[in-house]
This record gives sequence, C-alpha cells and structure tokens, in this order.
Amino acid sequence: MDNNWFLLKDTTQIDSPALLLYKDRVASNINLMLQIAGSAERLIPHVKTYKMTELVRMQLMQGITRFKCATIAEAEMTARAGASTVIIAHQLVGPKIERLAQLVQTFPKVEFISLVDCAESASALQVVFSSHRLTAKVLVDVNNAMDRSGHPVNDELFPFYQSLFRYPYLKVLGLHVYDGSFRDADFAARKAKSDQAFQGVSVLLQQISAAGLPEPLVIAGGSPAQNVHALRDGVHLSPGTCLVWDWGYGEGLPDQPFQWAGLVFTRVISKPKPGYLTVDLGHKAIAAENPIDKRVKFLNLDQYSFVSQSEEHLVLEVADWDKWKVGDALYGVPYHICPTINLYEEAMVIQNGEWVDTWQVVARKRKISI
Repeated sequence: MDNNWFLLKDTTQIDSPALLLYKDRVASNINLMLQIAGSAERLIPHVKTYKMTELVRMQLMQGITRFKCATIAEAEMTARAGASTVIIAHQLVGPKIERLAQLVQTFPKVEFISLVDCAESASALQVVFSSHRLTAKVLVDVNNAMDRSGHPVNDELFPFYQSLFRYPYLKVLGLHVYDGSFRDADFAARKAKSDQAFQGVSVLLQQISAAGLPEPLVIAGGSPAQNVHALRDGVHLSPGTCLVWDWGYGEGLPDQPFQWAGLVFTRVISKPKPGYLTVDLGHKAIAAENPIDKRVKFLNLDQYSFVSQSEEHLVLEVADWDKWKVGDALYGVPYHICPTINLYEEAMVIQNGEWVDTWQVVARKRKISI
C-alpha cells in the first residue's frame, strides 16, 4: 500500500485551506458499501456527509437509486441528480412542510418521504398536503436507542402507527430506525447493543403483520451499524459517511475497512517561535466541535501536538521544526468529515496525484431553489 497516496504532484494552483476529494478512493468505498449490503436495492445511503451531485451520480451508476438526506436543499440536490426516491430523515415543521409539497410538485417522478413520530406532525402534513391535493408519504421514526428523535418503543407505538392510516392525505410506508449511538470498536459489542435495541422493532413488525397492514419498508442504522443490520432479513441500510470516511470512524470501527477519501489541505503560514508552526486551518476550515486534539490528523507530519486554534489559525508544536518552511503543505484527515465538508463551497477532485476537477458542495446551502 502506498503510504504517500495523498500527495499531489503539483500544489501551486491549489489555494489553502482546501477540501480534497480522492475519486478512486470514493469509488472503492462505494464498492465496499455494496459488498456489505449485498445489493444496490438494499441501500438507501445518506447524502448529508458530502452534499455533492457528482457523488450521488457515482452511486446511481452502481445501481443505487434511493437516498436519504437531512435538509430540503439536500433533497432537491438529490432529486436533480436523478434519484428515484428521496427520504428526508427529519420530522418537518413550519415552512419546511410547504417546501416539501413544492418538491413533490416540482419533481413528480421522484418519490419524496419524510418522518413522523407524533400526531401533531401527522396533522400538520395532512393540512398542507390536503390543500394541494397531494399525498404525503411518511415513515414512522422509531426511537429505539438514540434518544434524539422518534416515537419511543412502548405500548403506544403500534396504535400510533395504525392511526396514521386514517389520514386521507398520508401514506404510511414503514419505519425509520436509527441507532447511531452504538459505536463500539468491538463488532460483537456493537452488534449485541444493536440487536437488543432492535427487539422492540421486531415486536412492532409482528404487530403490523398480525393486523394485516401493508408490509413496511424498514430502514435501519447508519455507517457504524451497517454491517450489523446487513445480517437482518428485510432491512434496508443507510450508511453515508463511509463514502469519504474520516479519522473518527476509521479509528473507532476497525472492522469496516473503508478508505479516507476526503482530506483538508493546509499550508504553514508562520513559524512564530522555535518549535511552533502555524497553519491556515482554523475553526472555519475544519470541524471544531471536538477537543482540539480530535479535529485533524496530519498524514505528512510526525511528532506534533496542538497548541491552539482560532478562526483562521491552527498552532502546532512540532519536533522537526527546522525541516518546515513557510508555504509548505500539510494534508489532514478530519476527525469528523461531515461538518468539515459543510465549511467548503467546493471540493478539489484528485486522481493519480493530480487535480482533475472541481465539484460544488451544492447542498451546503439551506436553500437551493425551493
């Protein structure tokens, strides 16, 4: 394996900081995702990590046609890219419900689905969609572990699911089950937690079947649990980060051999005192929600520690200070790639060490046209 796979042959035309996307590694990650799932039909990947039209189309070329997203803008981007089905993995409120109705009208060949976990949300969808004489397609969001959203797994869950069939402008398609909090490095431990949390979902599925309701679509998990849910019959998988991967998942999920495909490119802009290097990788260029030592891992720098970070600067203490000159380039793996990509308007596409294209991070916007 080439330990210098990330190095560019010519950096003179790339401004810093920059987002680099290694296309061949993305393609390899898509193939591994397909291998885990077993088929393209079983995959409903999440686009929220990368937000780029071209990455959706790379998956479409592999037979993946259904996608998940987090925002109306991501939904519009995915529809424009050519998806057949777009699931907005949120319970929509306020003006977003009208925006969803506009998406349905603008892209009549695309199936749009959103989430509900309470009667208030179902009623709000009913009001807006009935005014347009449209049908709102929904999945019931199930809180089986994450405690972030979804209906609790309790005695009220099945009655709630059943009640949604009484709304004339709603069409209930199934269940959305996200257990992204299970991130144990040991696969057996991660599987045990996911299996336990899924028990309540299995009971719900039995109740749905016994009531003679239509067989539900079940979408479960994200990247961490994709190889757990792949072992369940009738469950669709929804990974997303695995297309570009990051330091956090790479370190925490050793059983998933995805490749780092998205890096940040930065340069030394000052040597303020012996032992210190300052690079142009501040809070506005790398996700900064984690402690300073869990934000970026440099691939071409050894023996360093983090001193401080501000909006435009990252200060490092290094062992080989004399080796580095102002203007030298560093390549870093983000600890959390999703919010890092969201900081960039575009990605520099790299193949064979050369910058070959530029892709827009289209859906970092809150609104594209709808």
